[in-house]
Amino acid sequence: MTESPPRLSRLVFHGPLSESRADGMVRRLAATRPRSVLDIGCGWAEPLLRLLAAVPDAKGTGIDVNGEDLARARRNAEARGLADRVEFVEESALGTRYGPADVVLCLGASQALSTAEPSTAGALRELRRLVRDGGRVLLGEGFWERPPTEAELSGMWPGARAGDHHDLATLLDLAVEAGFRPEWTETAGPQEWEEFESAYQADLEVWLAGNPLHPLAAETRERLDRHRAQWMSYRGVLGLAYLTLVPVAS
Repeated sequence: MTESPPRLSRLVFHGPLSESRADGMVRRLAATRPRSVLDIGCGWAEPLLRLLAAVPDAKGTGIDVNGEDLARARRNAEARGLADRVEFVEESALGTRYGPADVVLCLGASQALSTAEPSTAGALRELRRLVRDGGRVLLGEGFWERPPTEAELSGMWPGARAGDHHDLATLLDLAVEAGFRPEWTETAGPQEWEEFESAYQADLEVWLAGNPLHPLAAETRERLDRHRAQWMSYRGVLGLAYLTLVPVAS
């Protein structure tokens, strides 16, 4: 029997993030000399591990509900000699007992901090609780590049609504209302999105091409085709902002 489909091995980051942008983020955060780093919805925690490597005195905690991703994070930490400085916790981040920390990362995971829809405002308030005065929050958050049409929404994720995201200006206003000042504002570019979406599918696409009669082929084909259609619906409409936020002193 042919092996089951591989999963996400082409992805370095679980989001539309280039190496050059990641390097800049790590440099800015490392310059604050954090002693503690908290990563909400960390996945396999690539940004967290890079920040710990850049700040030898820092210790980190990553929280996620996906055990497979956390296992990958632990393997990577061990391979890079960071295992003694990072803890990975498999649990929900709602009301987390971890923190406050000097740096809090929340990249594409605001839904882990709030059950509200959209989760952005509640997540920002929770992030303010989790970061120390003088620290930094790095938030990766979706926003609408332009208002989506009804046809575009119907092709996105199930139940997609115009209210699922804000525009960039409103997102920044919400950060200020939650007790932050935006130190750095940047958004993922088209090439970052294309590299992410292609890498997200690539393992399975290659596997499916070579295993069209595998018992899992039909299910895999349906999932790949559905996701590609969704991407084509939000391509150029959904953006991702990376906000480096400074908490206003309490």
